[in-house]
Amino acid sequence: MRFDRQRVASAFGRAAVDYEQHAWLQREVRARLYERLEHFSLSPQVIVDLGCGSGHGSAELKRAYPRACVIGMDLAAGMCVQTRKLSRWRRPLHALQADAMRLPLAAASVDLMVSNLTLQWLDDLPAFLQRVRRVLKPGGLLLFSTFGPDTLQELRQAWASVGEQARVSEFIDQHVIGDWLVNAGFSDPVMDCDRITANYADVSSLMHELKRIGAANARSDRPRQFTPRGKLLAMQQAYRERFSQDSNIQASWEVVYATAIGPPPGQPIRTGSGEQVSFSVDHLLSRKP
Repeated sequence: MRFDRQRVASAFGRAAVDYEQHAWLQREVRARLYERLEHFSLSPQVIVDLGCGSGHGSAELKRAYPRACVIGMDLAAGMCVQTRKLSRWRRPLHALQADAMRLPLAAASVDLMVSNLTLQWLDDLPAFLQRVRRVLKPGGLLLFSTFGPDTLQELRQAWASVGEQARVSEFIDQHVIGDWLVNAGFSDPVMDCDRITANYADVSSLMHELKRIGAANARSDRPRQFTPRGKLLAMQQAYRERFSQDSNIQASWEVVYATAIGPPPGQPIRTGSGEQVSFSVDHLLSRKP
């Protein structure tokens, strides 16, 4: 599945100013994600908050690790503007507008890379993980959350019932992501997931919330024409008939969490043609004959 990167950036840029008013799910998942940091003894010098959004996660990381340089990175310029507004003299934050698929960071420069509900917007997660491996220090920590395949399955089924392509991205199973972490050479990957369910007055309320946080349909193969009103009403009716409770409808998200450790130099990368091993010149010169 391919994404229109410009559409992703534009949607989240437009949502930046009011993002926190509607991002209850992102806050809840972030709290659960950051709880995992308690299991690690860390004294990071450089932290990257990848897909930092409006910067509140970056600010929380700065409070937890006041001596660290915290860099919030986001594809949307508007989100970087909001992150800079949270910077304080005693607790400065840095914001960098950049694409996660490029990671304009020096090799072995990051002690802790955190990403909350961002990786589902990337086209090629295995390639991304190899880029993270490059910038993460050996022994550094990668911590992220993303969505699993059961996310918004109610909305997906409602669209399918009226013969329309789901206006929902396809998400990757946690076991596949775990395999990709291993293939990229990361050490001690740990995967788990949970399910979050919320009630809405109607389907329009759910779709409005998704739009307000920038979660527009950015698939490159998305339908370009407007959905006929009759189809939209039929989808909403199907949703209510199948997934209502009392006077509300339900929506659910499968959230996948992962931790992994940056590998030592020379740890192989598994590819379809076998294992690839690489060393820096400095590493090779430092070895005794």
